[in-house]
Amino acid sequence: MINRIEGILESVEETAALVVVGEIAYEIAVPAADIPELYSRIGSRMTFHTLHYLESQGQGSSFWPKLIGFQSSKDRAFFELITTVKGIGVRRALRALTIPFARVAEAIVMKDLALLMSLPEIGRKTAETMVLELRDKMDSYAKAASTNSTSKSPTRKGEAKSAVASPANATGALNASAMMDAMNVLVQLGESRIDARALIDLALEREPDLTTANTLVSAALASKGMTR
Repeated sequence: MINRIEGILESVEETAALVVVGEIAYEIAVPAADIPELYSRIGSRMTFHTLHYLESQGQGSSFWPKLIGFQSSKDRAFFELITTVKGIGVRRALRALTIPFARVAEAIVMKDLALLMSLPEIGRKTAETMVLELRDKMDSYAKAASTNSTSKSPTRKGEAKSAVASPANATGALNASAMMDAMNVLVQLGESRIDARALIDLALEREPDLTTANTLVSAALASKGMTR
């Protein structure tokens, strides 16, 4: 089995990258979330951590060997977990994972069905199954996951505004519950869930010491060019 490939990234298409190793060029399928970054690295030397599998052709009458490439072994392990969910095969997972893996893991931990359902080809039933089967396995993959975050007291849509003032944890770091509250408020203000999370990420990048959902919402709006 091919476990890792290192070579020059020659080109990137919508679903695959071409990596040249010596005299051999490997076509490697890549998750949709990685495509934008890979475009910026064309011509550079890269290492892909790979999965080697057989893809059926002609209704299963024949099989072709395929490679999938990831930028880290941790991403590869996450992908393998996702494909254990009933109904999510390799090709479907590649198309569905259009946002960073850590954000998908966080959505699973936080039971954020809306974000999961915003992914291509992921409906409510599949999103619920992902949460049910994977939630206890996602902590190490999620950026802001906390084992005590949102499962005990999830925020209902009608409570989002009153939840804005929810405090962060005792260490001063923003916890996942406060982040979820902030995201709900931004969605109520008209942002899509994906855009809301992008604004939150940008705000935390600029001000990593934010400690409440209220200050996070203000910082996220400011990062969009609005008055805090």
